[in-house]
Amino acid sequence: MNIDDFLNLVKTRRSVRRFRPDPVPPELLEKLLEAARWAMSGANAQPWEFVVVQDANTRTRIVDSWLAPNQEAYVIEQTRVPELRHHDMRTPLTTPPFQSAPTIIVTVGDRRTYQATVLGANFLVTEGATDAIYLKNMANATQMLHLAAAAAGLSSEWVSVNRPWGQALKRILDIPEILEVHTLVAIGYPAYQPKPSYRRSLDEIVHYDKYDRSKYRSGEDIYKYLIALRQTTEPPYKQGIPQ
Repeated sequence: MNIDDFLNLVKTRRSVRRFRPDPVPPELLEKLLEAARWAMSGANAQPWEFVVVQDANTRTRIVDSWLAPNQEAYVIEQTRVPELRHHDMRTPLTTPPFQSAPTIIVTVGDRRTYQATVLGANFLVTEGATDAIYLKNMANATQMLHLAAAAAGLSSEWVSVNRPWGQALKRILDIPEILEVHTLVAIGYPAYQPKPSYRRSLDEIVHYDKYDRSKYRSGEDIYKYLIALRQTTEPPYKQGIPQ
């Protein structure tokens, strides 16, 4: 693959929220997992494990377990002014968007592997937080799954997991208590053609040799940006909502 092929892949990858019922071919699924296995990790700690859920009854239990823990997130989101509320949280929650996915990959992390990383990471607050490297390790594996799915002609959805839901998922999937449920990746063939995605231009985000203060955004600039962002991202979200 050359750089232009890779750029085309990352530009055309989309998160989708409705999937066809067609199963994911086993040979493709194994290649997605193989890609995730080769993700970067600090000190090569490799904290990830993957629970692949395809059984219909288990997927139903996962879907059913989603509502109560995420209802709390919905209530919290209502404290925002309406125009800044996340699109998923603007109406009362009913069922999760990933419910139609024929395959759900549950990424599981073992925080004990963080001991492979240099000890200073715990005291010098490296990369933003004491556990930042561990979280980035898990995020790297998750991103590999999404990119590999796009390369395989599949679509995916990034499903965040809050702590209460993570505990429920542990019970459903018999995940040992000491491990952590990091993210769910819903995989399948898309039920619709997603709209193009928005990204800031390179000119806005790249600085050469030193920070270009003319590009600095004030708090008011960020507020206006977020308002515009919600308007820009609303069509793709609405497109993914089952009619």
